[in-house]
Amino acid sequence: MATGSTASRAPRKTAEGGSEARERLLRTASELFYAEGIHVVGVDRIVAAAGVTRATFYRHFPSKEHLVEAYLGVEDANLRAALDGAQGATDDPVELVGLIIQGIAEDVARHHTRGCPFINAAAEYPDADSGVRRAVDQHRAWFRGALEDALTAAGADDAVTRAGQLVLLRDAALVGGYLDGWDNVRVAFVSAARQAAGLEPEAS
Repeated sequence: MATGSTASRAPRKTAEGGSEARERLLRTASELFYAEGIHVVGVDRIVAAAGVTRATFYRHFPSKEHLVEAYLGVEDANLRAALDGAQGATDDPVELVGLIIQGIAEDVARHHTRGCPFINAAAEYPDADSGVRRAVDQHRAWFRGALEDALTAAGADDAVTRAGQLVLLRDAALVGGYLDGWDNVRVAFVSAARQAAGLEPEAS
């Protein structure tokens, strides 16, 4: 009897073995943070929307800032997975650069219609020493490095400068897509990004 009671109180797990409550909290917070902003969404709102208790929240996230860092970790993991997918789709390094640019365009159109989650988070956390800002910096350093590696493999001259240009163009695309609508930004972004990468213009 005692064993059954203990089992019934055990935290439920996801198929991957993680806590179901933690995943629900993270999923709920991610949606709210991106749609409405971080500081405007309080812990009580997240707890209510996720259907858990405050005690459950603090068991998984010692503070709201820890939750924000986890949210950015999900965003980072999603972009890394997208890059892995592009790398698995071709053995041609030049084609890979083109796929990365197309992947950025698709990501802005489908998943990030309200700007860049990292830029948005950085705007709300001005302290450069905060955990949130460190998460932002780490992601951007990874992304820039991944672009440099791809461009180098493709034989691009001055891959460092070209990668920097692509980072700036992606930042602009995320902001421009939000403010002006992606349909008004896509052609300009893809054209400028391919030029920055040293690729031929996109076939019309």
